[in-house]
Amino acid sequence: MTSSIFSTVGIIGYSRYPQAIHTYDILYRWLYNKGITVIIEHHAASLLNMQKSVVGDLNHIGNYADLAIVIGGDGNMLRAANILAQYDIKVIGINRGTLGFLTDLDPNSALMELSEVLSGHFVNEKRFLLDVTVQRCSKVTKLGSAINEVILHTNTIRRMIEFELYIDNNFVFSQRSDGLIISTPTGSTAYALSAGGPILSPMVDAIILVSICPHTLSSRPVVINSESIIRLKFSKVTSELKIGCDNQIPIFIGKEEEIFIQRSNYYLDLIHPNNYNYFKTLNIKLGWSKNISETEK
Repeated sequence: MTSSIFSTVGIIGYSRYPQAIHTYDILYRWLYNKGITVIIEHHAASLLNMQKSVVGDLNHIGNYADLAIVIGGDGNMLRAANILAQYDIKVIGINRGTLGFLTDLDPNSALMELSEVLSGHFVNEKRFLLDVTVQRCSKVTKLGSAINEVILHTNTIRRMIEFELYIDNNFVFSQRSDGLIISTPTGSTAYALSAGGPILSPMVDAIILVSICPHTLSSRPVVINSESIIRLKFSKVTSELKIGCDNQIPIFIGKEEEIFIQRSNYYLDLIHPNNYNYFKTLNIKLGWSKNISETEK
């Protein structure tokens, strides 16, 4: 039995791939043998078929655990982040996906790195979220939150959107385009990057605005202060116009509705091993060249 600063740990995963299931099983037994109380998310528990394990949903894990370990790709982390950000819980990820910008632990060395984490040796990051609300007349309704990005789009790439963009009640531009990406620094390496946006270090307090295939050559990505409030107005609303938060189901926008996007009061309390280096991760994931001193060895 090993001492740990975390008394209760949640295991979160949503995959039927044999390798992921194997990781769930190994991690559960490893934590259990250390005398740590383990809560397994429903889906992972159903795959393990452990009769005596404590099972719960994301809210249960957020309420009772002080560390959550997400196993899978960044999609699994995004799914968990929206719920777990509402609780006082630290989150770390084991990568069983593809890129793994958020789930960055290598499965082959995860237990060794987690040993250090359990002992209190880790890097702590606070990743902010974006909240999306819709206003119709005087009624305001929250639509959702995003850790990566909020996306304005339609069902088809052949139908353009017409909208006006305001920042802190200041008119910025009116535009016809295929859509708009409003991204956090965390999401700067996701869809915003594919659309030509800049990469922001996670600790930069800023929001990125990137148009999707704008009908003008003068359109460029815009970076604004994270405390700003973004407002979208629509001169014409089609039945296909919608807005989505990360990988959640998008919501259709109705006539006379205005969309507001602003920084959430919640943060994802993301942690990494002490040897974590964001720029090294970028170098590996994006296939950047090695530094000269390494290539000359």
